Amino acid sequence: MKIPKAKLRCCFEDMGAKQSKDFAKEELKKQVKKTGNAPSKEEELSSAERIRKHIIVRFGFTVLSLAMRGMANAPEELWELTELDKLNLSLNCLSTLPPAVGGLENLVVLNLWGNQLTSLPPEIGQLKNLRVLFAYKNLLTEVPEELSACSRLEVLSLAHNHLTCLPDSFSSLVSLKKLNLSYNCIDHIPACVYRLKNLVFLHLACNRLENIADQIEHLVNLKIFIVEGNHIHSLPKTLCFLTSLELLNVDFNDIHNVPVQFYLLRKLKRLACHPLDQGLHIVHNPLLKPLAEVLDGGLNALFNYLRST
Repeated sequence: MKIPKAKLRCCFEDMGAKQSKDFAKEELKKQVKKTGNAPSKEEELSSAERIRKHIIVRFGFTVLSLAMRGMANAPEELWELTELDKLNLSLNCLSTLPPAVGGLENLVVLNLWGNQLTSLPPEIGQLKNLRVLFAYKNLLTEVPEELSACSRLEVLSLAHNHLTCLPDSFSSLVSLKKLNLSYNCIDHIPACVYRLKNLVFLHLACNRLENIADQIEHLVNLKIFIVEGNHIHSLPKTLCFLTSLELLNVDFNDIHNVPVQFYLLRKLKRLACHPLDQGLHIVHNPLLKPLAEVLDGGLNALFNYLRST
């Protein structure tokens, strides 16, 4: 089923994008103002010391942005800058990331979105301090098991790739709070995801899901769960045990009914329409009568109906 593009611009699908663009533009303006000319890419990035001149300290973090520079390969000297806390390589033309990335042992944030990466090197698992990894809008067909060694990782976006599964070792990512797997080719929620008990945000829109396993009940801290644009036929009653849910989006599926225990999801305050609205999103499903008519009265009417059945 086709889904309007505007409907799907939600949550942190494009997290980091605006900041990457704004920062790169700001740096270019500063250079033009200082010299009167836009610097050539070759001139800027010909040595470690030249690259180091682009480093800034922001909120106590050592930050380097090389976003939007048309790079097919990152300069070799980049990997000598082991002092980096945050590295932005987004919106380039990178098809590979060298093993040397594992030497940037202080990295807290690595931004790779909007490239042409087909894989990530196993050495990425050496980034023991990494907390945020943006690798969305690439060409990834798999992610290395070694990434599970990044035990401090809190935010991971792998959206808009070609993934079909995740390594089972990902259950070791015990600090992970936000996981975005939207716009991939996943036909069932990977078993490791159900073991990520600290997740508060799980985005699986526009995959090939047909069901949600009963193990969803283990994600007791989940507040936002998005599975719109799949082929889900029914919702498990164990989903109703996720009483912290504030946003549940099951739009554009094949759902005919909801579990009787659905009224336990008391933090879903209303029927929601806008993608960013908290509440229950359940439009464009072939809901059976009388459920469809009951929903015309709002979410409270649905909850009251389910309590009485």
